[in-house]
Amino acid sequence: MGTTASQLPKDLLSEYQVTLLLAHKRFTELVAKEDRNDPSPRVPMSKILTLPELKSNPFRKRICHVFSTSESKDGSLTFEDFLDLLSAFSDSATLEIKSHYAFRIFDFDDDGTLDRGDLEKLVNCLTGETDDTRLTPEEMKQLINNILEESDIDKDGTVNLSEFQHVISRSPDFVSSFKIVL
Repeated sequence: MGTTASQLPKDLLSEYQVTLLLAHKRFTELVAKEDRNDPSPRVPMSKILTLPELKSNPFRKRICHVFSTSESKDGSLTFEDFLDLLSAFSDSATLEIKSHYAFRIFDFDDDGTLDRGDLEKLVNCLTGETDDTRLTPEEMKQLINNILEESDIDKDGTVNLSEFQHVISRSPDFVSSFKIVL
């Protein structure tokens, strides 16, 4: 609409270039030697999960699945997928972007809502699924009831993206805890 192109300040452009080159280097290190000549290689989820930034994350497999564009749904990532992942988890990503991806990661059955099954898997990921850390069925039921009581504004028994974003907006620590730094 305007006749002038918007330009990035040189220092910001330089910062983006450095970040992009660092991301490409990290991605290339994960690409199998035999795939390095492929113009658009995919890195298998098993290799992505070796990144120190994801290794301890209880949602690491879900993260790969959410950001993967693989038709086979194997969680493998292209460089563009990898950049999307890094962008969503970066300090500069907005609350809206972070909450959108967090919601998708927590929506284990990919049906667009967080239902009791999703919430149970979410709690189990956070607490661990060992006998020492697993909640009793009664504790789990009570916790999920509390989550739904607090979050399910329309009282349909699920949490949709809008409800999730409403809850997240009241959590100042969410943005700072939802990040991956190269």
